[in-house]
Amino acid sequence: MRDLQLPGRSVVMGRHGAAATSHTLATQAAIEILRHGGNTTDAAIAACAVQCVVEPGSTGIGGDNFVLYAPAGTDLRAGGKVYGLNGSGRAPRGLSADHLLKQGIKQIDLTSVHAVTIPGAVDAWSKLNARFGSMPLAELLQPAIRHAEEGFPVTERVATDWGRNEAKLKADANTARMWLKDGRPPRAGEIFRQPEHAKVFREIAARGRDGFYTGWVAEDMVEYLRSLGGTHTLEDFATQEAFWVDPISTSYRGVELLEIPPNGVGITTLLMLNILSGFDLSKYDPVGIERFHIEAEATRLAFQVRDAYVADPAFADVPVEKILSPAFADELRSRIDLKKAMPVLSPAGGTTYRDTVYISVVDEKGNACSFINSLFWPYGTGLSSPKTGVLLQNRGTGFRVDPAHPNCVAPHKRPLHTIIPAMAMKDGKPWLCFGVMGGGFQPVGQSHVLTNILDFGMNVQEAIDCARGFYQMNRFEAERGIREDVLKGLAALGHEIKMAEMPHGGGQAIMIDRANGVLQAGSDPRKDGCALAY
Repeated sequence: MRDLQLPGRSVVMGRHGAAATSHTLATQAAIEILRHGGNTTDAAIAACAVQCVVEPGSTGIGGDNFVLYAPAGTDLRAGGKVYGLNGSGRAPRGLSADHLLKQGIKQIDLTSVHAVTIPGAVDAWSKLNARFGSMPLAELLQPAIRHAEEGFPVTERVATDWGRNEAKLKADANTARMWLKDGRPPRAGEIFRQPEHAKVFREIAARGRDGFYTGWVAEDMVEYLRSLGGTHTLEDFATQEAFWVDPISTSYRGVELLEIPPNGVGITTLLMLNILSGFDLSKYDPVGIERFHIEAEATRLAFQVRDAYVADPAFADVPVEKILSPAFADELRSRIDLKKAMPVLSPAGGTTYRDTVYISVVDEKGNACSFINSLFWPYGTGLSSPKTGVLLQNRGTGFRVDPAHPNCVAPHKRPLHTIIPAMAMKDGKPWLCFGVMGGGFQPVGQSHVLTNILDFGMNVQEAIDCARGFYQMNRFEAERGIREDVLKGLAALGHEIKMAEMPHGGGQAIMIDRANGVLQAGSDPRKDGCALAY
């Protein structure tokens, strides 16, 4: 139970349905869909489409999408199944390490045309809607179309993100014309319209996924990318396809956590939990030196494994079974010294703050949807084609340009992918539908939230609000909520401390309290989080 003398949100509770997103307008759209008979997948798609308009720095239809979906009545112990959907885009068929190296490119730049992988989100939405939706996709896109055409008020957090990326948005003439207001980022409280984006959404509403991947929309994007030196083709777009996968999992404190398998980095979360399972975290202060030290060391170890092995399994041997084995976690855990930080070997978790939206929805029947959508870095590459207003992702920077590395760029290959929806099962049934935003931080954030609940007895809102740190680039980057004495204690153990310029990312969670028949939802105020239930 939270301390009422301290500021903070109560858990949002309801009996029939709940939705949590990082924007009020998106959560409202999800709840409206649920109240009018739609299910979780309907609500998640509608909410995300709205966020593609009102949170353009965080997500867009020029990005990718991953989903975990548990149908009502799912019980893994009785043969039930949770469905995973991998909607990551591939490299163009004309892009290879050899192609880049001949141009002297040894690393794909964040704003390079070569960073643009084929957007996977719209095809993933279409597949999810076709298999599990109860309402037409065209109907689900109407709230987004309305906000794009009529305009929406820019919130303070969104305005801040817009302003921080002014230079990127001005660097591309199309983006500057369509995503700035009178040549500048819109200010908080101003109304912003995006008519070009609305036309694209209307095309998708009319023609389904083909409205994005073929016809004038795809032609405009491909023509512009090729004018910048890209190798993208209409065939690359037309053949983009999301696919269903079986989740991978591990057990922690009697709960089974499910993640999307590689090329996603959900396996990093599972490895972190396997390492942490050997410590009795509950005996420590949840915002104390020992907890953050152990978490930082587990992060360092798990991310070094991620960087060495995670890639597209169609192109590389990713030893999932070995990575998730108890013996492997035991060996890594043995390197952790509670009295001092490990020697610096190589950078781990080199991923500064990035933008994503995560959506959690549970409906009255018990369908649960864990849904995540991203452009990778804020506003992706910052590139938009002349007619569409579609901001194109820079997910291709997740590749290496090293023929000896399993994650080396190659034609039609998927890069290492940071967006990871999560779902925790208790007694074989969906219990916690949750996710954390913030690029490479997500495995750390998910581990932090889950251990906050299971080891420290926090409710879902407390677990999300709890101060966080992220060990990356050989430094412990601390959010402002961590006490000064804790930072000094970590420094004494050998950690280099850096204060994070921005929070590491938001998060949302819905807990299914079966004993009381209640849904408990939490959302992150760091990123305009909004949870509603009824």
